[in-house]
This record gives sequence, C-alpha cells and structure tokens, in this order.
Amino acid sequence: MLKALIFDFDGLVLDTETPEVLVWQSIYEEHGFELPIHEWEKTVGGYGISNFNPAEHLAHLSSGRLDAVSLRSRYRKEADVIIHANPILPGVVEIIEEAKRAGLQVAIGSSSPHSWVDTHAKRLGIFDYFDHVICQDDVAPGRTKPNPDIYLKALEQLKVKNDAAVVFEDSLNGVLAARRAEIFVVAVPNPLTAKMGVSGDLTVSSLAGLSLEFLSENMRKTSDAFKS
Repeated sequence: MLKALIFDFDGLVLDTETPEVLVWQSIYEEHGFELPIHEWEKTVGGYGISNFNPAEHLAHLSSGRLDAVSLRSRYRKEADVIIHANPILPGVVEIIEEAKRAGLQVAIGSSSPHSWVDTHAKRLGIFDYFDHVICQDDVAPGRTKPNPDIYLKALEQLKVKNDAAVVFEDSLNGVLAARRAEIFVVAVPNPLTAKMGVSGDLTVSSLAGLSLEFLSENMRKTSDAFKS
C-alpha cells in the first residue's frame, strides 16, 4: 500500500539544471572553449560518480588567464536570475495535494544542501507541504546520490518501508540512488536529462495528469512481475 511520495528537488520540482548548464556553456564559448557535457552529466543529481568542477576546469584550460573563483561567482549570479524566473514544474503541486488528501506523507530527498532547497521551497510557497526535507547535510560526506543514503534516510524519517514509497527523479544519479534503496522510482526527465536516457520503473514526460491510482497500479504490476 502506497504511503509516501519522495521528490527530488533540482530538475524535478524546479528546473535548476537546464539554466545551469546553459550558463556554463555560454561562459565556455565566450572564452573559446566547449563545456565537456559528458563530464557535466555525471554530476547531475549528485556528485557520487564525478568530481568535475567547471570553474576549475575552465581556469585550467585558459592557462591561468581566468580564475575559478570569479568564474564560479559569475555563473552563480547568471544562473540564479534564470532559476528565480522559473515556475514550479507542471503537475508537482497537483500530485502533492492529491497525496495530502489521501493521507499520504510527502518528502524531499535532494543531493543539494538545505541552504539551497529550503530557500527555494519557501520562496515558491511549497516548503510547508513537505513532512520532511532530507538533503546532503543529513548524510555522511560523499554519500549523496547515486548512493542510497538520502532515500534510506527519507524512509527512516517517514517511518515507511521501501515498498510503500515512490520516488520521483529526473537524473541518472537519482534513479540509481532510488534503485539502490529498493524504492519504486518514477523518472521524469527534464530537457537536460531527457538527452541522457534517464528511465525508471515508470517513465513519464511530466507529472501533469499523473494520479495516485495510476502510480499504485504500476507499482502493483512491477511487484507482480518481480515475484513471477
């Protein structure tokens, strides 16, 4: 029986990921270089499989003409302007409200810090929807996605078993984290991660129109298929 929904944040509730990669691509191109998108993709949703740092990488490519601190500051400023103009992604509020009406708990499970997630969730007016918010600060250093720790912590705080929860994710790192925690995962790729072949136990283009009934039915089918 479905008892809880767990939402990734970046790229799933709010598309912070597309603006960030577009800004870095623009900065790289301005200086005559190309962002190594294959390296960037490894960092989306968590840093468990890559330590790629675009500011340091570009500073190195420029042979010291550019410094990482200034590059990082410029990127953050330009990306934040775009992110603050973005709305909550379609269907997010609706499925949270349906879950609340049905007596389900909802949580956020993010590889970003509380300083980022909590601030944006409050700004968007949705922070109080969530029973728990679990972020990188809540797990050991280096144990963000694709490690399962964030989702295992969410289950612990929600006090539900893994077969009674659903995770919503947009990234390869996030889907892998949910699978390692053995939680049914719905992949909702955003414009950036759609190019990366992200898929889950259920894959949809948007949360808009997704219902708890449809979710529960797919969970049941997946469970039956696994048993057989």
